[in-house]
Parts: sequence; C-alpha cells; structure tokens
Amino acid sequence: MPRPRSLALSRRISSDRSAPLYMQLVHALIHEIERGRLPPGAPLPSSRDLASELSLNRKTVVTAYEELVAQGWLEADGRRGTSVATNLPDRQKPVASVNEPRQRKPVYRFNPAPERSIAVPTGSRIKLDEGSPDGTLFPTEILARFYRRAAMSAARGRRLGYRDPRGSEALREQIAAMLREERGLVLGPQNICVTRGSQAGIALAARLLARPGAVALAEALTYEPAVAALRATGQQVMPVRMDEDGIVVEDVERLCRTRQVSALFLTPHHQFPTTVSLSPQRRLRLIEVARQFGFAIIEDDYDHEYHFGLQPLLPMASYAPDVVVYVGSLSKLLLPALRVGYIVAPEPVIEALAHQTSITDGMGSTLTEDTVALLLEDGEVRRHARKAARIYGERRDAFAQAVHRSLGDYADARLPSGGLAMWLNFHDRQALDRIEHGALAQGISFAMSESYRLAHDSPHGLRLGFASHPESETVAAIEVLGQLARG
Repeated sequence: MPRPRSLALSRRISSDRSAPLYMQLVHALIHEIERGRLPPGAPLPSSRDLASELSLNRKTVVTAYEELVAQGWLEADGRRGTSVATNLPDRQKPVASVNEPRQRKPVYRFNPAPERSIAVPTGSRIKLDEGSPDGTLFPTEILARFYRRAAMSAARGRRLGYRDPRGSEALREQIAAMLREERGLVLGPQNICVTRGSQAGIALAARLLARPGAVALAEALTYEPAVAALRATGQQVMPVRMDEDGIVVEDVERLCRTRQVSALFLTPHHQFPTTVSLSPQRRLRLIEVARQFGFAIIEDDYDHEYHFGLQPLLPMASYAPDVVVYVGSLSKLLLPALRVGYIVAPEPVIEALAHQTSITDGMGSTLTEDTVALLLEDGEVRRHARKAARIYGERRDAFAQAVHRSLGDYADARLPSGGLAMWLNFHDRQALDRIEHGALAQGISFAMSESYRLAHDSPHGLRLGFASHPESETVAAIEVLGQLARG
C-alpha cells in the first residue's frame, strides 16, 4: 500500500492552542483513522517527511507516533516503517470532506432533558429569585479565616482522606445541637446525613422511598425541582388540592384509598410558593393518614431561620420522627455557594441514605463541612442570622409597599410572616402574560408562573424574592413589572 502524499493535518495543529503539539497530532491521526481515511495497514509518512509537511520538530512527530503505537492505534516495523494497526475495524465508507466536523450526536439512548427547563433564565440585570439570601452579607474574611482553621485541624487530625458518606462528624454534631435547641427535634448525629444542599437531600429521599407501582404526592402549587426529583425515580407525581390554609388532608386520604403512595412532598412551615403555614390541626391529621397508609412525608423546611414577628411552628419532624423525612439547609443561614444541606431521619434510614450517597457522590466536602461546623460552634452563624434577619425584614417591608403600589391592581399579595419571598396571586391573567413576556427584555428574570403549577387548574402567580438584592434594586424592578402589567 503506497504511503499517502499528504494527510492534510495542518488545520488541526496550532501552537496557539493549549494542548501540546504532539498531543494535537495524536488526536488528529486518531480522527483520520476513525473517519476511514487511514484504513488498517495503511502506511504513514516517515517522521521526517511529516515533520517537514507540518513544520514541526521531528521529535514531536516521533513522540506522537510512539504514543499511538503504545495505545494500539499504530504499528511500528523497522523495515516497513509506521502504519495503522491491522487489527482495527475497517471503515468501508470514509468521510468525503476533510473539513467536516466530527459527528456530535450520540448513537446511544439516554433520558433527555424536559422540553421546559426548571432553571431560571440567566443573563438578566436582576434576578427576582424564589427566596435566596444575600450572599454578600456574610463577611468573606470570616469565611476565609474559618476555612483555614478547618484545613489546619483536618491536616493535624489526618482527616483529609475519604470519610463517612453521612458527612463530617463535627458538623452532624453541631446540626443536631441546633435542631434540638431551636426546633425541638429529638435526635443525635446518627440521625443526620449531610448533603450538597437541600435539593440533593430531596433527590436522595425520593430515590430511597420510591416503590414499584407507587405514586408520590405534592401540593397543586409546589416546588418544581422536588417534583422533578420524584419523577426521576420513575414515579408519577399526583397533585393534591389546596385551599387558603394549605393542603387539603381529605384529598390526601382519598388518593391513598385508590393508589399506593410512597411519599408526600410538603413545605408546611411556609408553603412553597404561597408562603402559607399549615395549621397544627391539619399537620396532626396528615400524620395520622401517613401512619395509616404507610407513606413518608418529606418535610422541606427550607426557610425556618427567618421569621418576622411571630415564632415559627415546630417542624412536623419534632413530634412525628417515625413518619417524617426532614430536609433542611444551611445555605440560607450563610450563603448559597457553600451547598450544605442535611436530612434527618431514623438511624436505619440514614444508613440507607449513606449508601445512596456513597454510590453517587462518595463523600461531600470535608473542609467545607468542618468550616461550617466551626462557624456554628463559635456562634458566627447565629450572629449572622440575627443581623441578616433585621436587613431582610426591612427589605420585605419596602418590597411589599412597592408590590402594593405597582401591582396591587393586578394581583393579591399577602405579607409573609417569614421566609425570603412573596407570593403574588394574579387575578388579571393578561397583566401576568405581559409581565412574563416582557421582563427579560427589561433585564429582569424570575421563575415563570407555570413552574409552580402541578395541576392544570392551579392558580397563576409569581413567587418573587426580596432578600438577595438591596431594596433600591428590587423596588425598581417591581416598578418595571408594574409598567409591563399596565401595557
């Protein structure tokens, strides 16, 4: 077989790229073999000729050839020179165009992303999120100092290797102490599994609770990422009717009599997205139903830390630990970028969750978790929470006044007693459509009303956060939304 006069590789090799020249040549030759332009047994130019053709140092070509021989793509013979390995499958139909890009479409089957992404649009000037804290309020110098302390301590204690998939023991002890003192839970560190944020906790719980043939339940207006996590286990998620006081327990019981239910996702402290607190009477009745039909309540207590005026109700997990899988987060107490959440459950459940963690994540971030443990132990978290709560209360009041002025004619909005967002229930659908279609062009993004609606007959509304930006920015954004509503 004659040696090719030219391999036309020059366009694939450039000194301006970050990869070494010999590795660029390796990939270029593999590409030619995959495309069929270099069939099995085809001789290659000598290293001297190819180096001259590509204006490369001969040593670069020799190194590339040696690498490809070692990988099994090429064969080297002292008399015949270098050629394509003869044991590679022959490509009968080589690609005609040298410049045609490599095919990017996968040949294998996979579960595609849904048509409508759950992510909030990016690229806007201001994001009216669904209730995130302001990450700039926590002093970075304190965070850096405690990170250094955690790193030095971990090094001295030889804790920089792989560790318990339940999470840092120091952090689990601190979380347990916090939940005992502030939320009335009876637990120890053995009842806690640390996760990468509360969403990871919800996804782990959903996977653990899923059963063949069973369905999961969620409120008709709910947290879309939780629904996505439940559906990712192969379960159908059925909506449960709500009224002005939250979930209708009789409808939960009615569904349990006709379907096998594995879990109910619930946000009883401040219902997501409406911010309504579920009454003690409904909570107790719901626990009775869960015990009767043997399903778990996934209690997402996503914003227990922030309340304005009234003391918050205790979590359902504090008096029904046999029924409730409790999911919480430290992200809102500190800053979202830390990604520290946790699950509270009976010890056998935590052991099963640790197994799930070990096959997906292996372990979280020891340094981050130990840093947060030190921040809790030293009281920095509590001091920051008190300071942030005052600021968020002021931002809430200014935000509520702006909503009343600019959007009061189009939506009903209840002043939230806690949390970091407000729910706007639109009775003027045309105004809502104008806002949703025009906001991004004005540099404002938020989660669309459709993202909250699990049932087709659910109300249309927007959940808008007031905490993550200074009040001057959020008030200005609301005024823009009011202009869009008026048309």
